[in-house]
Amino acid sequence: MDLPIIPSGGTQSLLPIKQIRDGIIILRDNTLRGILMVSSVNFDLRSSEEQEAIIYQFQNFLNSLDFSCQILVNSRKINITGYLEKLKQIEEKQENELLQNQIREYRNFIAQLVEGGSIMNKAFYLIVPFYLAEKKKSAIFQFQGIPQLTEELFQQYKVQLYQRMEFLALGLRRCALWAMPLNTEEIIELLWSYYHPKEAQVGYYPEIPPELIIS
Repeated sequence: MDLPIIPSGGTQSLLPIKQIRDGIIILRDNTLRGILMVSSVNFDLRSSEEQEAIIYQFQNFLNSLDFSCQILVNSRKINITGYLEKLKQIEEKQENELLQNQIREYRNFIAQLVEGGSIMNKAFYLIVPFYLAEKKKSAIFQFQGIPQLTEELFQQYKVQLYQRMEFLALGLRRCALWAMPLNTEEIIELLWSYYHPKEAQVGYYPEIPPELIIS
């Protein structure tokens, strides 16, 4: 049984994504992608010995890979919409006029500071691919066209992709970095934010259609 295909229309039909389920992106060529969100480390604050150790461990980590990965750095204005709304609620409930004015001034100051682009948020991701039977470069694979992905095969390859992501997370941990796999909703929000950067900076995300989430 083939996996169900997400109904597409408009710009969605131009995207290479076929489906997102179980924290995995299924592309239209039936290859799989997992996404790890990776922490950062303040390299400049480390001692020279610690810096050398991190570089050495990261070099070993890269040399241990027998598959390709993509490093994605996402930098954008920090999203504090929820924080500003919380301040506004506190301001409206405050009965002391002096404190109410101080909260209003503080809220306006924070809003102007972020609006000026002075505060940026940077996130790091590691995109992990998995090709069906890892035959993407073979001549047989090229002539056969898009390989078929059945439910049984998806369950098998999902486990292998999870193992690959776990291997990457353990390797990054030796470099003083922590990695966490994104679930289905987090992947959808991440992709949506890339195609709607202005709306994402405001802090509002659309409701996720149920057909995109399959448990």
